[in-house]
Amino acid sequence: MVDRLVNSEANARRITMVESCFGSSGQPIGIPGRVLVGEGVLTKMCRKKPKARQFFLFNDILVYGNILINKKKYNKQHIIPLEQVKLESLEDDGQFRNGWLIRTATKSFAVYAATSTEKQEWMAHINKCIEDLLRKSGKKAVEVHAAVWVPDSEASVCMHCKKSQFTVLNRRHHCRKCGAVVCGPCSSKRFLLPSQSSKPLRVCLNCYDTLSRTRAQNNVSSISDNSFGKDQRERNASGESSGEEDSDEDDEANKSASETAPDQPKFYGLSDAAEEKP
Repeated sequence: MVDRLVNSEANARRITMVESCFGSSGQPIGIPGRVLVGEGVLTKMCRKKPKARQFFLFNDILVYGNILINKKKYNKQHIIPLEQVKLESLEDDGQFRNGWLIRTATKSFAVYAATSTEKQEWMAHINKCIEDLLRKSGKKAVEVHAAVWVPDSEASVCMHCKKSQFTVLNRRHHCRKCGAVVCGPCSSKRFLLPSQSSKPLRVCLNCYDTLSRTRAQNNVSSISDNSFGKDQRERNASGESSGEEDSDEDDEANKSASETAPDQPKFYGLSDAAEEKP
C-alpha cells in the first residue's frame, strides 16, 4: 500500500500541505521515500490535562502538534521516529476510553481516539508501518522505553513520601525513570539516563537507589550506555523531537480550536494511488 504511494502526486501534495500548516515553526518533512499514511485528531494526555493534538502518520515517523486553526495551522511540532515506537492498548477507564500508549525511548504518553473503530484503525496502521520499517531496515525494536508520566491531577500528595502536599509553592516534579509525581526533597537526586538525555535527569529517591545499585553491580554496561547516549545526542541534533517538551503554552488562546469536534481520521490506501494512473 505505502510503496504504491511513494511517487504519487497526491502524496507529494499532502506532505507539502502538512509542511505549510506548520510553517516556520516546523521541520521540513518532505524527503524521498516518505509517505503520509494517515492523519487525524487524537486526545493526548498531557501533564496537566488531556488536550487535542493533530497527528500525522508517515511510513517512518509520527508527527504531532498543537492545533491553532483546525486543518490550517499547527505549531509545536514533534517528530517521533517509528523505529523507536511501541504501542500498548489501554483498558477503558471512566471518561478515558479508546486509548493506547505510545512508548519511545525518550518519551511515553497516552492518546485517546473518539471511537473504538478509530482506535483500531490507528493502532493497526501504526503497527504496520513499524513492522515494515523494521523489516526493511533490518533493525531490532527498541527494548527500553521511557515511563509514562502520572498526570498532575492524579497526585495531591507526593507519591514517594506520601506526606508532602502540593501547593502553589510546593511544586510537583516527575521522576524521569518511573513517571511518579514527587516533591522536591524526594526528587533531589539526578541520574544519567542515556536513552532520554545526555545530561543527568531528575529521579525519585527509590529509582536513584535502584539505578545506583545496578550501576555498581554492572559497571561494564557504562561502555554501551555511553555509545547509546552518543546516538541519542545525534538524533537530538537532527532537530527531531520525541515530544519531551509538550508545552501547555498558548492552549488557552487556542481553546476554541482544540475543542472543535474532530473529523474522522483519514488513511490513504490503494484506491488513492489508483487515482494517479492515467
